[in-house]
Amino acid sequence: MNFEFFLADLWAARANLLAGLWQTVLISAGSVALGTLLGLLVGLGLSYGRLPLRIALRIYTDFLRGTPVFVLILACYYIFSAAGLDLDAFQAGCLALTLFCSSHVGEILRGALNAIPAGQTEAAKSIGLTFGQTFTSVLLPQALRQMLPTWVNTATEIVKASTLLSVIGVVEFLLAVQQVISRTYLSLEFYLFAGLVYFVLNFAIEQAGRAVERRIAIPR
Repeated sequence: MNFEFFLADLWAARANLLAGLWQTVLISAGSVALGTLLGLLVGLGLSYGRLPLRIALRIYTDFLRGTPVFVLILACYYIFSAAGLDLDAFQAGCLALTLFCSSHVGEILRGALNAIPAGQTEAAKSIGLTFGQTFTSVLLPQALRQMLPTWVNTATEIVKASTLLSVIGVVEFLLAVQQVISRTYLSLEFYLFAGLVYFVLNFAIEQAGRAVERRIAIPR
């Protein structure tokens, strides 16, 4: 490994690599944020919706969770284009990751809500709280404490899944690294560098999740 050559090429390619890294951060953050919001609605419907809605949402979550992310990305890119919806590669990729994230978050929330004793809801009703007040003030805070560790795992999976968007032409970080490799032929050096960057991103997410978990933990 010629470290001096690697550093020189890394510096020369810094603009392209930073642009790719920004794309990865933007895709991951947007997909996780939108997927979490949609997943909360899915989880709420799975837990408290009427039977037809629960069946539809169960099909939705099982189908998306059982579909490889790679296939989902290709489906969103080509099927929506064939249907006349003008989505570019970036939008189609974000849509695919958002749907994938929402299916996992919905199932995580459903499990967390079902783990809360029924007496909590009954106690809230007994003091005159509406369902909305019960959910936001009693059920959701407890569910968030239970689902946070699994949600962090989902967020890190989305970051890793963002590398698959290169197949539809999105120049995220890994594709930017591969473009540099095609010019420099320093495969080992730049792939190790890419692995380090992805490790730092996911480590930061895990540490932020642990900090939030400590902050919202119930004092003993």
